[in-house]
Amino acid sequence: MRGLDTPIKKIRREIFREIARIAFESDQEHFKGEIEAIPYHIVEERAKYRDSIYRERAVASERVRLAMGMSLRPENRAVHITAGVDKSNIDEKYYEPPLMQVIPSACDACEPNSYMVSDMCRGCVAHPCREVCPKGAIIVKKGKSIIDQEKCIRCGKCKQVCPYDAISKMERPCARACGVNAIDSDEQGRATINHKKCVSCGMCMVSCPFGAISDKSQIFQLCKALREEQFIVAEVAPAYIGQFGKHVTPEKLKAALLLLGFREVYEVALGADIGAVAEAHHYAQKVVTGELPFLLTSCCPSWSLLAKKHFPDLVDSVSQELTPMVATARSIKQKHPDARVVFVGPCASKKLEASRRTVRSDVDFVITFEELVGMFEAKGIDLEEMEPSGGNFAMNDATAAGRGYAVAGGVAEAIRQCLEEYYPDVPVHIEHAEGLADCKKALVMAKAGKLNGCLIEGMGCPGGCMAGAGTNVSVKTAAGELKKLQAASKRKIPSKDLLELHLE
Repeated sequence: MRGLDTPIKKIRREIFREIARIAFESDQEHFKGEIEAIPYHIVEERAKYRDSIYRERAVASERVRLAMGMSLRPENRAVHITAGVDKSNIDEKYYEPPLMQVIPSACDACEPNSYMVSDMCRGCVAHPCREVCPKGAIIVKKGKSIIDQEKCIRCGKCKQVCPYDAISKMERPCARACGVNAIDSDEQGRATINHKKCVSCGMCMVSCPFGAISDKSQIFQLCKALREEQFIVAEVAPAYIGQFGKHVTPEKLKAALLLLGFREVYEVALGADIGAVAEAHHYAQKVVTGELPFLLTSCCPSWSLLAKKHFPDLVDSVSQELTPMVATARSIKQKHPDARVVFVGPCASKKLEASRRTVRSDVDFVITFEELVGMFEAKGIDLEEMEPSGGNFAMNDATAAGRGYAVAGGVAEAIRQCLEEYYPDVPVHIEHAEGLADCKKALVMAKAGKLNGCLIEGMGCPGGCMAGAGTNVSVKTAAGELKKLQAASKRKIPSKDLLELHLE
């Protein structure tokens, strides 16, 4: 469902818009009452999507809390939507783990894993499904096959041999999307997240057709800080291109951000250029010499967290170079020491990366492209109609290679180009994986010694950053726009001067 403008996306935008509007406009005396009223503004007279107006408002209430960075309310006692809001209504407030949460009242308690015979069953004479079942779980009544769920071991052999594709595998969409098997069940059969396994990629969130999974947001705190006219600088991830409309140019986006109250806008691709140069040097100095068996890229926080949580003995091979988000933020704060920096990107897990103590002083806020749309709507800003009066992004000299970080394979390609330019005698072996399931396979192979000598790029989201949980359009559409942006880039790869500056 990524990239589709579904009712779930519309509901999320409504919540973000209302939260942003209150932060921008409401006074200290009345904002709590306005927050409590949001579910009634969104769900007016009758339910549109669920079985009752009360359930729909209950779900909206929990979405409001998550959008303000707060945790869900307990199910067994009455708690106001705004309970605890005073502690969240400060700029310094950040996400309290866990970031990703299941809203119980929204979960439809999907079957976790089972095989069912549909009406497509023709009652054929052969009944191959019955013949291949190792447990005798398939019986035939009135010529049609039925699966005894108590006997079924969910091997899938019946589905494989059915000539009419009449047997379906029933699986939770959130569980199917999770590459680390972090989706469990509670006593009522509703989905829960095992946070010991979860790496906060957000794929469960964008895959749930009931909108039962959501992440926390800083949109309220950021809008409040902008309203107070604090010196806030936006750093925009390279995946931004195409996310806000086909005719929204970088100049129009910058003008819209300035209108929101940002003082300046930078490209995160600048930090990607630094990272490409640095990791090329790291590969040449550490992997080629045999000091490290392989090098794992570090720009995707879900990929890095996967290695650290599930393959702790591989941690030393994760690149120690700054991610593009952090490298750009530090560059901004060198120029503007008193600035607050906001990372604007496609990624849910960047929110957790920014909350780490080593990063927290560099990145003050993280919002997604989806959340930014809510802010624009709250202010009545139409990006398509914007006059491109803001000019280019500050230091708008990022390379095509750095901008390519936005798509799967782009990180490895940028590093490869730097290696070929600056280390022409170094042999380059590259592997890349996208989606956590494939990332996990790559790490298993690396642990087994089958990828020695390789630079291994991992992207938690299938398709890369442009397919992240906080994006607005399909990865195919966005990737097409990125190619145009790369083609228009004045420079193709980071310069040697940047490499020498990094080595100093």
